[in-house]
Amino acid sequence: MSLSKPFILILIVVLSIQNSYSQAEETSELFKTLREIDSTFFERGFNQCDLEYLDKAIHKNLKFYHDQSGIQDRDDFFENTKKYICSNPDKKPIRKVEGQSLEVFPLYNNGALYGAIQSGVHNFFIRKPNKEDVQTSSAKFIHLYLLENENWLLKEVLSFNHHDPTKSDTKNTFEKEIETLLVQEKVPALGLGTIKNGQLSRIQVFGDLKEGVSAPYNSIFKVASLSKPVVALLTLKLVSSGQLDLDEPLYRYWTDPDIKKDKRRKKLTPRIILTHQTGFPNWRWMTDNKKLSFEFEPGTKYQYSGEGFEYLRKSLEAKFGKSLEELTDSLIFKPAKMSDTRYWWDKSMEENRYAENHDNSGIQIETHKYYEANAAANLLTTIEDYGNFIAYVLNGGGLSESVYSEMTKSQIKLKENDYFGLGWEKLTNFSTGDYALLHTGKDPGVSTLAILFPKSKNGYVIFLNGDNVDKIYEHLLTKHMYLGNELWDRR
Repeated sequence: MSLSKPFILILIVVLSIQNSYSQAEETSELFKTLREIDSTFFERGFNQCDLEYLDKAIHKNLKFYHDQSGIQDRDDFFENTKKYICSNPDKKPIRKVEGQSLEVFPLYNNGALYGAIQSGVHNFFIRKPNKEDVQTSSAKFIHLYLLENENWLLKEVLSFNHHDPTKSDTKNTFEKEIETLLVQEKVPALGLGTIKNGQLSRIQVFGDLKEGVSAPYNSIFKVASLSKPVVALLTLKLVSSGQLDLDEPLYRYWTDPDIKKDKRRKKLTPRIILTHQTGFPNWRWMTDNKKLSFEFEPGTKYQYSGEGFEYLRKSLEAKFGKSLEELTDSLIFKPAKMSDTRYWWDKSMEENRYAENHDNSGIQIETHKYYEANAAANLLTTIEDYGNFIAYVLNGGGLSESVYSEMTKSQIKLKENDYFGLGWEKLTNFSTGDYALLHTGKDPGVSTLAILFPKSKNGYVIFLNGDNVDKIYEHLLTKHMYLGNELWDRR
């Protein structure tokens, strides 16, 4: 059988390519799009056997070239997928891509993008209940995608160099260490975003959403208190544009009924809330009488409070006559390129991408869905979106120079070399002269962390869907991150 023209094109462009400038950068929209397509295609079509989705994702003239099972057309491919991939749930093969191996090459015709070639390395496993997946083979792949009617369709596939992973292990040391740690600590999934020089440069997702479901590149995590930096930046953008003052009393717009008779309510300002000096408990439901009250004079000391951020939300909504969702969408989500982020389980939420939460023993916790925004917790987002947010903050966040300076200023001292700015904890006195802004998130089965270094414009985002995370954090922070040991010592 003669080779198709697209197949020859793949060989020429990918295997014999000479000019490195033709490869799409990892930060480009094309690379991100093709990476997401690859993740979705194999997670839904191969790992989950969603044949209805698969039917819509492949070209009518698909050609599949396999180095061990020959050439298949569209009908053969479908039949073999049903017969060999999806027929036996107890011996279900799954596919995982090595994220760092992905390369994308755009295809143009007279300046118009009509397709792309994607290459990389993928590994195949057999899912073993309550055990680590057993790898069966590793191979290289080359995919030709065509852009037709604004839809990307898989047109040509090469899957080759299949080999026994025990004889030639293509995984790097970092991937092996992480996968071993996740199993050892009973944490199903890790999402890791790396920001370098103010750009989101790498997205890595390891492990499983839950037992039997591998975590795709665009997994959705609940990030708990990492919601707060988003609301903090929203507030500061309103300050930067002159629509709000950092030190204006918020009682003019809204007062919680529980404290309407307390004169101390008049001391609450955006600055006091963003520095956690409200005097409120973390949550009123954690107090004896379940009501909001002041535990000390506002502005006199630090006490972390989710109630403070909810107070801020209701004040902003009252002042501007818009919901938190409306304000955030226009001022944060759109400019920061956070198109896959939401405050609650709205209609756009794809539940099959959600990283289910797990306890210390690795047992899945019942999913609690919520249907209203909370400024202090519960944001649903991806590594890519929150990584874009961190990059946006590192590049100024749309703030004036004076307001950005206020955000990063040491507003209140917590302990030696440890302060709180506006919405961020601040660690200082690193040997390089840099400083770190950071925030964590913690809920049952949720552990998240965001760190940024404004001087170097580097940063990291870590999402975990489990509780037993200390050794994972220590490994990442001390062995793989900028200023890692110094940062870990301060924690």
